[in-house]
Amino acid sequence: MILIADSGSTKTDWSLVDNGEEAKRIRTKGMNPFQMSADEITAEVKEVLLKELPTNEVDELYFYGAGCTKEKQPGVEKALRAGITVKGRCEVASDMLGAARGICGHQPGIACILGTGSNSCAYDGEQITKNVSPLGFILGDEGSGAVLGRTLVGDVLKNQLPAAIVERFHAKYALTTADIIDRVYRQPFPNRFLASFVPFLEENLQEPCIYSLVKEGFRSFLVRNVKQYEGWNTLPIGFAGSVAFIYRKPLEEVLEEEGMSAGRVIQAPMQGMIDYHAGRI
Repeated sequence: MILIADSGSTKTDWSLVDNGEEAKRIRTKGMNPFQMSADEITAEVKEVLLKELPTNEVDELYFYGAGCTKEKQPGVEKALRAGITVKGRCEVASDMLGAARGICGHQPGIACILGTGSNSCAYDGEQITKNVSPLGFILGDEGSGAVLGRTLVGDVLKNQLPAAIVERFHAKYALTTADIIDRVYRQPFPNRFLASFVPFLEENLQEPCIYSLVKEGFRSFLVRNVKQYEGWNTLPIGFAGSVAFIYRKPLEEVLEEEGMSAGRVIQAPMQGMIDYHAGRI
């Protein structure tokens, strides 16, 4: 049996795979090593994960997580092994590598994440060969939910959108300018707050100005990130994440306009990770 984890800062999805097929899916807290100590990771494994697993022994373990930099990987592996007996390979890697394997499989390509944040990499079919730093929603994260939401809110507050859309926004959210400034500049997790406006974009996507806002956000992501990778105009460019999945149509339009080839677009990479480790992609 193989155990695969897709871990973010808030949640971790685990898949127990038996003979290439998913036997069980389990969710625990996120296990970002920049936010949790090794002891806390081990405790979450023992107290939550193992209670849902039929055994504490697996043949292989693949843990793809946010914050799993090269410096943090050995500590995370040790914390996992303290709770789970792994008979064979135990690999701890970045969530970006997990997404790349889930999107591209064993084939070279360019893999991208468009969710609350954004990220991308060049991938050779096994490992990441280049990564342009996403830089977060203040300096980067182009095309992400946080930056699309930031653009929307800025355009609303500066009256850059038609009056009917501005009125629709205020009617839906009932937020004053002071409320928004407080949430963005003084409260924790402003990126999540800004990304919470993505549903408004989806509801109003038929409006030309909203459609253009989304498209230009994606264009900025592709130009400022993806075009730095060798082969951007020949390799398939695939995506994982809710924003890419929801806005697939405008995303694929921008890819075509920029001379790029669309690869797989998936909402979450777990099934692709399963297929990768089962040798199906």
